[in-house]
Amino acid sequence: MDNDSNVTAADVARTLETGGQTPRPGRARLMWIAGLVVAALAAWFLFARNGGPPVRYVTQEVTRGAIMVTVTATGTLQPTNEVDIGSELSGTIRSVNVDFNDTVEAGQVLAVLDTSRLLAQELQAKGSLASAEANVLQTAANLREARANLARLEKVRELSDNRLPSQQDMDVALAAVERAEAAAQAAKAAVAQARANLEAVQTDLQKAEIRSPINGVVLVRSVEPGATVAASFQAPVLFTLAEDLKKMQLRVDVDEADVGKVREGQDATFTVDAYPERQFSAKIISVRYASSSQTAATGAASTGVVTYETVLEVDNSELLLRPGMTATAQIVVEHVPDALLVPNAALRFTPPEALAMQESAGARPGAQRNGPLSALMPSPRMRFRGPGGGGRNNVQRVAQVWVMKDGAPQPLMFRPGATDGRATQVLEVLDGSLEPGTAVIVNTQVGPVS
Repeated sequence: MDNDSNVTAADVARTLETGGQTPRPGRARLMWIAGLVVAALAAWFLFARNGGPPVRYVTQEVTRGAIMVTVTATGTLQPTNEVDIGSELSGTIRSVNVDFNDTVEAGQVLAVLDTSRLLAQELQAKGSLASAEANVLQTAANLREARANLARLEKVRELSDNRLPSQQDMDVALAAVERAEAAAQAAKAAVAQARANLEAVQTDLQKAEIRSPINGVVLVRSVEPGATVAASFQAPVLFTLAEDLKKMQLRVDVDEADVGKVREGQDATFTVDAYPERQFSAKIISVRYASSSQTAATGAASTGVVTYETVLEVDNSELLLRPGMTATAQIVVEHVPDALLVPNAALRFTPPEALAMQESAGARPGAQRNGPLSALMPSPRMRFRGPGGGGRNNVQRVAQVWVMKDGAPQPLMFRPGATDGRATQVLEVLDGSLEPGTAVIVNTQVGPVS
């Protein structure tokens, strides 16, 4: 039994020496490693603070002034009222009386069609009307004759004590009167029809003269004398008129992310490529509810961009702007004339020590930030609920800046308002004090002071 036990022990020893794995470190060893890491970090911070190159903080002052928030959109200039003028008649253009950029008045003749065929139709319609009117006279005479014959028979019948003429003769005479009355009515209807035909031909003669319906300027002239106009299915467009180029519209496409800020009555400015150094003023008169989707290529993919057409009224008294010009508009959606302003660079700044502590804490999710350096670590961007309760609409944004206090950067929280991309309005300071002239940290510089 002893030999068997020794053999078994030796076999187990050899098995452990050749095929066994290294045991995992215990909890005490993990704590020892963590202590080394913390000690190394502390040594690095002490070196960076005392033995390393000096760190200088770049600051900017908090100011007070006006802030203007704008939305950018692009579009094209168009006339306030643009009219396409065509021809309802087919035929040959005999003359064209206007050219591009001509100023026209309402009722002015722009072009004239050849009227030879229409004049012949007018003569024919007049002849038909004259014939119908003559037929009216003839039927009226027949009616008088039939009535006279009926009256004579009635007189004879009265004198003969109803013995003469016979009842059959009386019925024939009465029927003749009724036929004459019907013929007279038909003749009058024929006159009305002939007169309507004549008026239709005369209307076509008037339409052969293509007139301007508005006071305006000729933008497009797409016809020449001698050209044939075919209006069988639809009226061809011969001219395009703009009513008044001194008042124009700028139609821009506002992104769906910005349309909630855009309202009627807001002011805007815009520029065009023809006058890049000049700004023109405009005012929003309409924000369309209908949306339009445009495909925008982003790298290898394409995304649909939803926009809403917004119409701005433009004063073009100098006639510098022309229809079709591409414009870039800046719509003023918010204007605060007197605001406490913090530079946006200060909102993006975090001290290097705080960043290092953030990275260290991030290695252990949920770790508590305690110790002497935890005061330097910036709190995450927090959200405070307003006094209205826990509703989602009561959530308020909070921003953070850093100021120098006792020779070290200290965080300061405030509630932000409007921003124009360069500065942000301070609505309420949550801890500490921000006044015009307060220096907030925007960057750091490492190295000796020059």
